[in-house]
Amino acid sequence: MAAGGLLAQLEGFIAALRKHGVPASVSEGLDAVRAVGAVDLADRAGLRAALAASLVKRPAYRPAFDTLFDLWFPVRIGQSTRDSEDTPEALRERLFELLRDGDEAGLRELAGAAVDALGQVEAQAGRQSWFSYRVLRGLSPDTLTARLLAALLRGPDGEEGERGGMAEQVARQTIRDRLAGFTAMVENEVRRRVAQERGVEQVARTSVAPLLDDVEFLRAQREQLAAMRRVVQPLARRLAARLSARRQHGHRNRLDFRRTVRASLGTGGVPLVTHHKPRVPHKPELVVLCDVSGSVAGFAHFTLMLTAALREQFSAVRAFAFIDTCDEVTRLFAPGADLADAVTRIGKEARLVWFDGHSDYGHSLEAFEERWPEVIGPKTSLLILGDGRTNYRDPGIATLSRLVRAARHAYWLNPEPRRMWGSGDSAATKYAQVIDMVECRTIAQLGDFVLRLV
Repeated sequence: MAAGGLLAQLEGFIAALRKHGVPASVSEGLDAVRAVGAVDLADRAGLRAALAASLVKRPAYRPAFDTLFDLWFPVRIGQSTRDSEDTPEALRERLFELLRDGDEAGLRELAGAAVDALGQVEAQAGRQSWFSYRVLRGLSPDTLTARLLAALLRGPDGEEGERGGMAEQVARQTIRDRLAGFTAMVENEVRRRVAQERGVEQVARTSVAPLLDDVEFLRAQREQLAAMRRVVQPLARRLAARLSARRQHGHRNRLDFRRTVRASLGTGGVPLVTHHKPRVPHKPELVVLCDVSGSVAGFAHFTLMLTAALREQFSAVRAFAFIDTCDEVTRLFAPGADLADAVTRIGKEARLVWFDGHSDYGHSLEAFEERWPEVIGPKTSLLILGDGRTNYRDPGIATLSRLVRAARHAYWLNPEPRRMWGSGDSAATKYAQVIDMVECRTIAQLGDFVLRLV
């Protein structure tokens, strides 16, 4: 490839990274150009590593980088060099052999041949398209697990190894990894073919998953929520540290009268310098109120994750869930508790429905204040998580005002866009007059909220 063509391709690649949320500054782009000049362009793995080192600053950006790299710098141009007339049976037998041997290069070549043979569909007259599900359905690689397990456990003498032990666990994990790798190869090959037909920009729009930080809680899928757990833990630690810092900055340490008087003896009894008792560090106290109604199901799952993470960072955490009434669920979030089990137990054990099971913030707040009047105090930080949609019922503004005045800090995290606050049955704008309400639709916005707590 000519130097001008390579630079244009690299420029398009960097522009695509920015478009899909991966920040790449001008200086980093220049670093990428220098990195490309320092590696062998025939070494595709080396090129990927060099560009990643120049352009990827966080692990969360790597999936988008890899997807776009495969589109802008494909492993090959055109179709596979293997015979596309291979039968599904022959391809399947070849797949078994390559998976058994762990031949990554052979698997990549086979992925191209399988797409040639099984993945083509006549999308419209005179135009072909490719689909990975047709390839995977034709080969059915998951059904090879039993044969692969027997082959991997077979000893040098040809006898089958012992089942049920550590060797079998390792073999099963190896098989899962190799099958997942081959599936990814097929999907990448199909994506490459479609990009050649329709252009990389069009394919990139649908192929690059949104960054985890930008996934909205209300629309998050199960896999995305599971990935969020790894991000929530450090944010919980930072939130606890910020609230603790605000507590320390709020009051000066108590005066140490004896040390102050003793020091004043050297200045004729005039206390020019005052001494204070050292502050004993401690974790702040926290009360969390979580809306777990169906309208915020995705956000409710996240709030429970956040509650579980915060449980380990505060000296005293009281967790309460509500729909149209409120109940305490602190016991379900003991250190080491399984989150999925806690969510299931909330639905079974917590008393959250009083009338009809539709959100009723006013009654929930009143029930909380009536049943647990001692929970909110001058040492407590109050955190409310919900969309503030009341089904046109009494929002309980007066009750919320009393809770906010009693707490040391009070914040409300709302998963709806700010433009929707106050629309329909939303009482968010009314609540915002008595409590600091924060738009919190994504992990990124949660991080911004934590950083603002100074």
